[in-house]
Amino acid sequence: MSEAGDKFREMGVVADEVDEGKKRLKQKEEEIKRLSAGKNEEIQASLFTNTHVLSEHEEITKLADHLNINATEARKQLNNFPNEYLVQDHSIPDVVRKMRKARRALKGEQRIKMSKAIDTMIDAYADHLQKCIGSITWLNDYTVPFSKMRYNEKDLVKLNKMKSSELRRETIDALCKYWEAELEQKDMAYGKEYSDLFKTMKSAKKQFRNAINKITNQSISKSKKQRQEDFILKSVCENPGISAKGIHERMPSQLFKISSPNNISKVIKKLDIASHEGSYYKMPSMIKKNIWAYTAAFIDSDGYITLDRNMNPRVGLVATGERGKVFMKEMHKSLGFGRMHLDQKSPQQTRLINRLNFYSQADVSELLTKCLPHFRLKKGNAKLLLELIRMKKAHKKADWYKGRCDEIFKLMKWENHKDHVGFDWLKEGIYLDDIQKFKDNCKMSVMDSLETVGGIVVV
Repeated sequence: MSEAGDKFREMGVVADEVDEGKKRLKQKEEEIKRLSAGKNEEIQASLFTNTHVLSEHEEITKLADHLNINATEARKQLNNFPNEYLVQDHSIPDVVRKMRKARRALKGEQRIKMSKAIDTMIDAYADHLQKCIGSITWLNDYTVPFSKMRYNEKDLVKLNKMKSSELRRETIDALCKYWEAELEQKDMAYGKEYSDLFKTMKSAKKQFRNAINKITNQSISKSKKQRQEDFILKSVCENPGISAKGIHERMPSQLFKISSPNNISKVIKKLDIASHEGSYYKMPSMIKKNIWAYTAAFIDSDGYITLDRNMNPRVGLVATGERGKVFMKEMHKSLGFGRMHLDQKSPQQTRLINRLNFYSQADVSELLTKCLPHFRLKKGNAKLLLELIRMKKAHKKADWYKGRCDEIFKLMKWENHKDHVGFDWLKEGIYLDDIQKFKDNCKMSVMDSLETVGGIVVV
């Protein structure tokens, strides 16, 4: 498995995930707003009939009395702060940085698509931050001045951890001072009074930061067990093929003391990490999350979709080395079909080649149908094979069958070699002027009409 292929697949799957996330965001936005508004209004009605800011204990007690529920249920109603927004185990700022770096190597339409994906990712992250702010109930009436403050996701976690009424009131006091000074300063001509208000606003911002800093980083940091798991994941990602002993030797002293190679092996079994003869490899989370999107990205970068001269469909995934071997096994396990060919010799006498191939029409049809929405480069190849399989299944006796098979063969050659400068098209009997005519001669609509009688699909 090449590093370039890994990056291509990662960016392809991220782009797919962004596109799907954008669609889901549009579909669910109104529903989420309606449900959140209803829940927040109910909580607000019970908690903020008085003007003073409550501590967490007072909030829970008051909400439990108002809704006639126990304290545990009331705590669950209040503690709805969203989990950290991650894509493929990376934070959104890290993903955006990677996407911007990858964009530098792109040109034309691909660069435009990547820019749109980045903008969508940023919009989704902004929406996530707004949900974080909305979940902090005692801050809901002060979102206008709060939006003028400097903060990040870590600061929002600290605000959510504020339990005492004193610290909450100190924070609200800073926001109110800023808000009042800003309102007075509006439309005011520059002068001494304007300058004094500016100083008040600056002082209020400093007071706000001081209040947040009273919540220590240690209070929101992860436990030793969580840090141990994070270190193991990071070590495996950065050092594919590392052993449990190698991970243990790299650990900082605090984690080294509570760990052992045997303990690390047990922890690894709970994580999304594959093993091969004592060596560990991190499998992309998208294999579990969306196997078809990842498979499509893999085929786009390190796979093939083609057919032989006997018009038999062929689809395959290729990876090299020990890591590639583990990867092929994991892909085969996740997909549930296909045939593996491991440790094959390379013609160039380089690392051993591992393949996951699909030969039967049923396997190829299922694979390509489920991967089709996610293909970026080989969607044309996939459509040709799906058309061919459908023809071979039910339309071999049609008078156009043999002619269309010849066209599909030539179109597949064109799809696979259209970017190869100097390819001898005439040797394959292909005239480039005929390509568009072959494309327009697709028989899918013809087969639809033949297989449908009176609006009923004939099986």
